[in-house]
Amino acid sequence: MKKLLLLLILACNFAWAQMPDISTVWLNNSKPYVGTIGNSGQQLKLKVNISEQNKKNDQEYFISGYSLVDDNYAKYEGKITITKYRDAKRKGVVFGEYDLAEEPKGKHSGTFKGKFVYTFKWNKKTEKVEGQYIELIGDWKSYDGTLDFKTRLKNQ
Repeated sequence: MKKLLLLLILACNFAWAQMPDISTVWLNNSKPYVGTIGNSGQQLKLKVNISEQNKKNDQEYFISGYSLVDDNYAKYEGKITITKYRDAKRKGVVFGEYDLAEEPKGKHSGTFKGKFVYTFKWNKKTEKVEGQYIELIGDWKSYDGTLDFKTRLKNQ
């Protein structure tokens, strides 16, 4: 009977476990994510201005900001969804997906979709996260369907 009760308590803890709010991580200390778009390696910057954890699904974050390629500036909004978390004693890895939609303003606006990996080290002495690395790998597609480019971004 004790084993059954312990198993039930453990199952309830997992069912009601709350993902900590890591919305500040996506803000990247107010710095843009920098990377490339397309085969020619054209520079792409993606800045996150707002990041909020979804109150109904703690694995999801609503974000907004802007993208910049050459002189093409576009506001976007979308979401980041955590799909998997792996924890080691000193290193954590978070996997997930992102889906961002730019304002529809002509041929050079579209959607970003892909996967991300967020790795970090935990310092037990200071009890703080150190050595954060975020990489976003995916595609950008124009709304009119004529342009489709690979993207790769990372935090600074």
